[in-house]
Amino acid sequence: MSSNKPGPKKRRLLKKGKENKRVPAWVMQRTNRNHTENPKRRNWRRQDIDE
Repeated sequence: MSSNKPGPKKRRLLKKGKENKRVPAWVMQRTNRNHTENPKRRNWRRQDIDE
């Protein structure tokens, strides 16, 4: 992918990058580890983004 990206696409990629994080430890603690995994978690190699 080129380094020069259109602005809207760049914003979408930034949003996906922010979503791609683990569930915070305090959430796991508060829910007695019922919520341990993030359903929006993805790997950059395996899963493509719908743009």
